[in-house]
Amino acid sequence: MRIKRTASILMSSVFMLSMSAFSPLSYSAAEDGAPDYSDEKNWAYFGEGTDKEADVFFVAPTVDTDDEAMMSVDDEKNRSRFLGALEMERGIVYGTARMYAPYYRQISLKSYGLPEAEREEFLKSAYADVSDAFSYYLENENNGRPVMLFGFSQGADMCCRLLEEYFDDEKLGSQLVAAYIIGWGISEERAAEYPHLKFAQGEKDTGVIVSFDCEAPEVTDTLMCPAGVKTYSINPLNWRTDDAPADKSLNKGACFMKTYSKEIATEIPALCGCYIDAERGALKVTDVTKEDYPAGLDLFPEGSYHLYDYQFFFRNLQENAAVRLDAYNSSAEEVTTASETTASTQTSTTTASSSTAKQTSGSTSGSSGSPKTGDAGAAIPLAVIALAAGTAFVLRRKEQ
Repeated sequence: MRIKRTASILMSSVFMLSMSAFSPLSYSAAEDGAPDYSDEKNWAYFGEGTDKEADVFFVAPTVDTDDEAMMSVDDEKNRSRFLGALEMERGIVYGTARMYAPYYRQISLKSYGLPEAEREEFLKSAYADVSDAFSYYLENENNGRPVMLFGFSQGADMCCRLLEEYFDDEKLGSQLVAAYIIGWGISEERAAEYPHLKFAQGEKDTGVIVSFDCEAPEVTDTLMCPAGVKTYSINPLNWRTDDAPADKSLNKGACFMKTYSKEIATEIPALCGCYIDAERGALKVTDVTKEDYPAGLDLFPEGSYHLYDYQFFFRNLQENAAVRLDAYNSSAEEVTTASETTASTQTSTTTASSSTAKQTSGSTSGSSGSPKTGDAGAAIPLAVIALAAGTAFVLRRKEQ
């Protein structure tokens, strides 16, 4: 019973005056039937969790199993599935961030069987909606707040595209706590096209991508991690990027939700361990079997654990989202303190410079010829040195 239930779970700074600096697609109501994101009915979540100090922009995974190409956002059956899929994931960040999640014309499950070039055209159309929604969110809701991205499967692909399009802007990049790109492989080749993408190297770094896709040790090729392609991953149990194995004792809880529900049906601590495939970057999951956790979809080979990517490591991901936000806030506080210290130093130096200048003026009044070098002149290089030291200190803090 648990197997069948589990297999069905995912199938079925100052805010800038204009966002144009980092929003290539400024929001406007589309003329081609695209959702109007100024209308809250086109959002599954819109500002849910108003007391939270950060935002999360959620993008739902594939839920349309009926259409040949793309989902209609007006289809009530798909809207229900859409919201249900988000409900299953929301617990990872619900206690941490205010949530936004647009309905969008995602590609259907059947579209993944198309040739890659044809499928990509549909994905570009789906992404146009997601980008439009994100642009609306930035212009009307963000107000300079820290932001996380979270997506699974097709939703992770959409989040990756948001990172590529928007987050090369320095201001917006500084607001990124982390992007959880779960169940989607980002290849080294793709990452090289976007050098502003940074991948997590540990448990607490911020402004980074947290990414992995799960499979059994014997699997060598999947849609997310194709054979011969190296993808970036981090281990969600030991937060390492090498192939060091993480024992199942580090797993704080695999959580399997009731179908399309935020209620946990089954929670299993220490269910599985994992390690990263050094050649392909896929996350190899140990201590479970493909019989107990079947692939569930024809798109995936047996031994693909894609459907369980975030469920296997639910509690660890939940904890990590909070840890990274704490790290982000601590870093921001340090930069603010450093800026205040530098400003204080500059004020003191300016005062000292003014005082020295007055003393020099008094000592040379009534004398003939030019004043001696040093004295008032010495205050100028001291001020420059103090300013440079303070600036360097702030820059080092930002780099950290």
